[in-house]
Amino acid sequence: MIIDPLHLREIVRHALREDIGWGDRTTRSVLPQPPMDATGNITTREDCVVAGIGVAEVIFAILSGSARTTTHAVDGDAVKAGDRIFTVDADAATILSGERTALNFLMRMSGIATATRRFVRQIEGNHAKIVDTRKTAPGLRLLDKFAVKAGGGRNHRFGLDDGILIKDNHITLAGGIRAAVVRAKAAAPHSMRIEVEVRDLEQLETAIESGADAVLLDNMAPEMMRRAVEIAAGRVLLEASGGINEENVREVAETGVDLISIGALTHSPRSIDMTMAVTPRETDESKA
Repeated sequence: MIIDPLHLREIVRHALREDIGWGDRTTRSVLPQPPMDATGNITTREDCVVAGIGVAEVIFAILSGSARTTTHAVDGDAVKAGDRIFTVDADAATILSGERTALNFLMRMSGIATATRRFVRQIEGNHAKIVDTRKTAPGLRLLDKFAVKAGGGRNHRFGLDDGILIKDNHITLAGGIRAAVVRAKAAAPHSMRIEVEVRDLEQLETAIESGADAVLLDNMAPEMMRRAVEIAAGRVLLEASGGINEENVREVAETGVDLISIGALTHSPRSIDMTMAVTPRETDESKA
């Protein structure tokens, strides 16, 4: 997954404005003058899958054109507690002003990537794939979904404009599954898949007969999912969703579904504990 650089810079600039505002009062008040060269090293305090390294690079590039960054890991790497993952060399004020924003992105994104990797490993040996949802932090969907990819998962639709997923409210307002699917197929580009959310096997059969390309099995028990796989018989893509966690995800995968979507990957990730240590950098002038 390639992040649009303009979109990324927009996200980062907003985050920096939010944190720095009119200026870093503490840094301006405490640091001596003239500006001091420094080095900031980010390390992880726990084992994790890293995501957000590229975001950290952009943060310091925006703050200072002379900042130099060194990466010790790439997005998707598994690292150990105590490992250094990122270094920035710049004036101390730049590093201190960007510290929290860089850590916030790295900690959240690495938490998402780490959780995703755990789910992916839980279902190894099955053909099912772990996918995300639109249950992301407002304004951070691009980065949340990038982190899922870094963890080995796959992305569901990014927004309402790049896929058709007919859910229960659509079905109610359209007058039923058949009517909703017929209208969707008439309006959608020929290359766009039509997916329908169903809650029982009767709705599944209606969705298939109506011409759906994929069906989301909403909060079905594993026994019902197995029956759904038998009924579908490969005619449609089957996605399992709702109530799926690390304890039951393998059982869900073993039913034979194609996709397993998990909102918890992005709607409530546990951030990874990371820290930045900033130290004065010895220069040629200071050696003299």
